[in-house]
Amino acid sequence: LTYGVNFDMFAKVDVNGKNEIPLYTFLKNEAAGVLGTQSIKWNFTKFLVDPYGKVIERYGSITKPKDIEPEIKRLLGL
Repeated sequence: LTYGVNFDMFAKVDVNGKNEIPLYTFLKNEAAGVLGTQSIKWNFTKFLVDPYGKVIERYGSITKPKDIEPEIKRLLGL
């Protein structure tokens, strides 16, 4: 199923629970959600990671990627 997109898509993975992939375990441990929650509650949670692998911030699903563009550019030295 491609949902009409023409870029590479990845397989669905678990982001919570006993089968979550290690990447999300790491991200959630480094940047807790609202009120310190660990689990990802909704699609489109975003994590900003610097070029060295340090998690800088976690953003909820309502944050648009465009809203964090200035922070991304700052981390990239642009």
